[in-house]
Amino acid sequence: MRKTLKNLFNWFDLRSELEGYDAVYRNITQGIVFRGTNLWILMFAIVVCSVGLNMNSTAVIIGAMLISPLMGPINGMGYSLATYDFPLFERSLKNLGFAVGASLLTSAFYFVLSPLNEAHSELLARTSPSIYDVIIALFGGLAGIVAVSSKVKGNVIPGVAIATALMPPICTAGYGLATFQWNFFFGALYLFTINTVFIAFAALIVCRFLKFPIRTIVDPEKKRKVTHGITAIILATFVPSIFFGYRLVKKEEFSRNLRTFIDEVSVLEGNYLQGNRVSSSTGAVELFYSGYGLSDSLIRMIKERALAYRLDTSKITIRQGFEASLLEEKTRKYQTETEILNNKIMALTFTLRQRENQIDSILSIPMTGEKILKEIRPLYPQIQGCAYAETHSFVFDKDSLRQSSRVPLVVFNVPRNSLRISDKRKIEAWLQNRLKREDVKVLFEEATK
Repeated sequence: MRKTLKNLFNWFDLRSELEGYDAVYRNITQGIVFRGTNLWILMFAIVVCSVGLNMNSTAVIIGAMLISPLMGPINGMGYSLATYDFPLFERSLKNLGFAVGASLLTSAFYFVLSPLNEAHSELLARTSPSIYDVIIALFGGLAGIVAVSSKVKGNVIPGVAIATALMPPICTAGYGLATFQWNFFFGALYLFTINTVFIAFAALIVCRFLKFPIRTIVDPEKKRKVTHGITAIILATFVPSIFFGYRLVKKEEFSRNLRTFIDEVSVLEGNYLQGNRVSSSTGAVELFYSGYGLSDSLIRMIKERALAYRLDTSKITIRQGFEASLLEEKTRKYQTETEILNNKIMALTFTLRQRENQIDSILSIPMTGEKILKEIRPLYPQIQGCAYAETHSFVFDKDSLRQSSRVPLVVFNVPRNSLRISDKRKIEAWLQNRLKREDVKVLFEEATK
């Protein structure tokens, strides 16, 4: 058993493939410097990444991340804190600050010159960091520092560069700086801070786990201050991400429920949902209908469906008719002619289907009399004929004519004196149950034998 456990631990042993301590130190110190080649590569990568964000091209952004040298000083910060090499920490921090400043200026300069200033999805994705970005940065950083410390490098470093995505947040912050959109600037900088802090923290964890030698003599009091400082920075970076992560989960839940809700209320009794407008910040929803008009019962049904999906009904506004036409005019310039035509075809198709159903229903009404006659003849063979119709009744109420709702009318043809009064009452009760209508009108037309 002990031998089995030992063999199992050997599978996870990092020290067997560990690079020499001096070699690791040289690799890290060489990667923190930004001058000459490294600086030019950084600026070229920034321009490439900015173009990718500007054109909403994921492939171009990934290419920029692959050629970016930003990981060097961040790993240097983690390594220097683990080994208490404070001169190296200062150099790493200084070089990272210089690289960030150069990156921001390069990116802002590009976006000032670019004629395209629309914020696409790739830009927007870098403005709302959350706890998930913390997880990505931490485990990506762990993979990166393990690869740096190992003789077996493989293709881990490029993969870590893509996963932790250091370049896009800097370029997004440059976009915010160039366009004076401070929500972009601060949101992207916070994402970059998350990546920086937790990649460095991952490097610190691995370096201490692998017991890299301490290169300076440090008194216990200074060690304690360093530990407290690291803890404070991690907490200050981590705690807001929990709030943003919770908000992201609630936003995704709202979007999922809203999509299902809209699918269910898109077509309602001759009314077609022409469009909708959603405010993600307030949760307000506007629904624009065209068609025959929504009755009060349909509007209540829409609100009830919204409640079923945990949507705030006080923030749901239903517009129809002229207001919906205004929406169409406003959104027409954003739609292609094909989309507009498809919407109209869908509305027309639904209207025709409704009309066909109404016609089928009208044509099937006379056939109900045939069904009733076939069902009641075995009980009362003396009944010779049956007519069925649905009609309105009209009465005067306080000198005003009042019309009732549609009521079913059944006329039986029977020989004179062939049915007793009790039989007629039984037939009326049977019809009320058969048609599920208590207001059914029954007439017995008697004929001579």
